[in-house]
Amino acid sequence: MIDWIASLRAALAAEQRAVLVTVAATRGSVPREAGARLIATARSTAGTIGGGHLEYEAVRIAREAIDNASGGAWLARFPLAARLGQCCGGVATLLFRSFDADAQPTLAALAHRVESGEDLALATAVTPERSLPVPVAPDAPLPPAVIAASEALRREPGTALLVEDAGTSWFLERAAANDFRIVVFGNGHVGRALAQVLGALPCAVTWVDTREEDFPPSIPTNVAVVATDVPEAEVRAAPSGSMFLVMTHSHALDFELVAAVLARRDFAYVGMIGSAAKRAQLERRLRERGLDAAAIGRVVCPIGIGGIAGRDPGVIAVAVAAELLQERERASAAQHAGRPRSGESRR
Repeated sequence: MIDWIASLRAALAAEQRAVLVTVAATRGSVPREAGARLIATARSTAGTIGGGHLEYEAVRIAREAIDNASGGAWLARFPLAARLGQCCGGVATLLFRSFDADAQPTLAALAHRVESGEDLALATAVTPERSLPVPVAPDAPLPPAVIAASEALRREPGTALLVEDAGTSWFLERAAANDFRIVVFGNGHVGRALAQVLGALPCAVTWVDTREEDFPPSIPTNVAVVATDVPEAEVRAAPSGSMFLVMTHSHALDFELVAAVLARRDFAYVGMIGSAAKRAQLERRLRERGLDAAAIGRVVCPIGIGGIAGRDPGVIAVAVAAELLQERERASAAQHAGRPRSGESRR
């Protein structure tokens, strides 16, 4: 999933007009879930709602609106088999929202609130006159049904909801900082390959190295480069729940970075590239520093899912990215298993 606020702002800065296409609702088998987004301008696209004929039609409609300077927001229902000939066979309802450069201040304000840590529920009235989302608060001048639905959206997993009230459709969505955060230390061959692989995933990456000149000229949009002589500071600066991958040019620095991650305790994953022999060295050094077996056992080394023997940097990068996705799925399943249902409390 793209960071749609940042991507929309970038699109408007480059081309002045853009259409945000969102999967608003689904029924049956469809390519993507509600909340999936695509941004179309006259010359480019970002994100995806599933590819194929559905996406082709969505981009065509969006660009027609741009050519005609159409404003506002509108819904379009796509029976995938009957209308588009796709084998999925379900029904996707798409929300089209047209934006121009005048939307930048509102989008900038939303981005600031999200970056400050707010988890916002946003409501968009599907009308020809307006397409800007409005933050939902208990005292917001919005229909009670919309406010109630926004609370349900906060309680339950999901990113989008379509609500009807007094003849008006309202689209509700969540806007929060990306909690799939990965810090990669090292811009060697594997680090470079991994940055490209992670660039295709719905994560936010901080890529750290002391060697500024070794970063490639092309960096994925979800990857932030940090060139610093004090990489340990990026361990401390990372948000709670971050994942850490350590693969620098120095074994000594690798060990220091892993120790720094273990010291903060609130990480989701820490992995260090290396062999079984390197892991044995790591364990010995960490024991000498007084860390117990439970803490040391949280370090993954070697890294990457099993069953892949290749040592090409691209192969390693794919195996490591797959391991991170598995770990995230496990954590999400555990969280949802312990989540009380609506109306229940956890004792």
